[in-house]
Amino acid sequence: MRSARLAVVLDVACVLVFVIIGRASHREDLTGVASTAWPFLAGLAGGWLATAGLAGRAWRPSGLWPGGVGAWLGAVVLGMLFRVVSGQGTAPAFIGVALAFLGLFLLGWRLLARLLPGRLGWLRR
Repeated sequence: MRSARLAVVLDVACVLVFVIIGRASHREDLTGVASTAWPFLAGLAGGWLATAGLAGRAWRPSGLWPGGVGAWLGAVVLGMLFRVVSGQGTAPAFIGVALAFLGLFLLGWRLLARLLPGRLGWLRR
């Protein structure tokens, strides 16, 4: 249970970092973080639910598969769909950046936890 809560916190933090960096790179203020972040956070939740439903009791949200891949693809694919529905932009370059950044971060912390069990093994408990 502890690793599930930590996985949620780390995944949400990754999405928020993505949104904040993106807004800053376009010289937009931080007042619109919530409106930019919600599609990705909703997609992230959808990815968690989908992978949890498919994996059943074997689901580990802090694992690379299916937890990490589900979180990543849910955040990007569902996030982009939610952006379209809400009238926000989804330029091809933006989709590529989202895939790369969120993939690096959402899968990256999980990979570090797997490769460095002595230091980050507590993430896998």
